[in-house]
Amino acid sequence: MDRSSRSRLNERLLFQFPGPSLFEGIARSVCRAGCLPRKELYEAWEVARRVRRRFRGGRVVDLACGHGLLSFILLLLDDSSPVALGIDRALPASSKRLAAVLEAEWPRLKGRVELREADLESVELGRDDLVVSVHACGGLTDLVLELAVSAGARVALLPCCHDLDGRDLGGMQGWLDGPLALDVFRVQRLRGAGYKVTTHLIPGDITPQNRLLLAERG
Repeated sequence: MDRSSRSRLNERLLFQFPGPSLFEGIARSVCRAGCLPRKELYEAWEVARRVRRRFRGGRVVDLACGHGLLSFILLLLDDSSPVALGIDRALPASSKRLAAVLEAEWPRLKGRVELREADLESVELGRDDLVVSVHACGGLTDLVLELAVSAGARVALLPCCHDLDGRDLGGMQGWLDGPLALDVFRVQRLRGAGYKVTTHLIPGDITPQNRLLLAERG
């Protein structure tokens, strides 16, 4: 099975997820919705598992949320988070279909995940929030970090599409390739802002952009 495939999961692939586990239940729902690439299912699952090992509770705020799958999984893994808010400048039209399928399978989710089209800066964040973002492209990653730090919120993100033009890489580009130097510099900035940071990797066969950063106020 190619977990990095960008082909959409659909009902013809239900047989690949026959088991009783939560992941396979989620995968079957994604197949029934018929709107998400296989890659996005596995990315959201692997990120959510690692986030919930570290952070529990609080409102989930998913910035650049796409279809919002990560928000739903985070609530399924930890029911002590009361609600989730997914923000994107342009939500996919099929996000409503995915939400309806997930809520039909898990009725306790109904009404707890709000997906909203808006600028990321329009969201008011609080210290108890859990801010997450999977593959916020280029400078959006830095915007997510800026918003989370300004609020003192916990943050978990998977950077991608590193735009290195004119970026301060902390002088590390002589030792590290550009994207890695930029992510290391992001960690340094978070630590300088009083955050405790841990770094993780999701499996590389899902995406080569697999560096996961988790941070909370010290």
